Amino acid sequence: MGPSTSAGTAKPERNRARPVLLTLRAIASAHAIAIFGQPVFAGVLLSGDYDMLHVHAVGADVVYYLGLAQLAAALVLWARRGPRWPSAAAALIVLGETGQYFAGLLGALGVHFPLGVALIALSTVSLVALWRPSALGAPEVAR
Repeated sequence: MGPSTSAGTAKPERNRARPVLLTLRAIASAHAIAIFGQPVFAGVLLSGDYDMLHVHAVGADVVYYLGLAQLAAALVLWARRGPRWPSAAAALIVLGETGQYFAGLLGALGVHFPLGVALIALSTVSLVALWRPSALGAPEVAR
């Protein structure tokens, strides 16, 4: 019997997905920075500086578009034989951000605040997982 062909194709597929993973990591990092800024802007707004409403609204746009970019990069990673979970996580984040955006526009703070906390948590977990060495499915090296 000859050697298995599946073992021989795993490494080239990982190499093919690596540049996309690096792009996804960069976008997810920028997204996390932007999403962490939103509670700061909201806090200043709630302390009485009503001019921060505009900054918070622009920040919401930035967060949403970075979420869409993250989803697009995750889908490209999946298309290049990378893992599927970043696409699912990014889709869930974008879906949550859509709800967050409209809850904010409607002034539904009872939804807006807890959903914001959940989105920050999901973005953080996703970012940490993306930066792990095993993000492409390679086994981690024990130290």
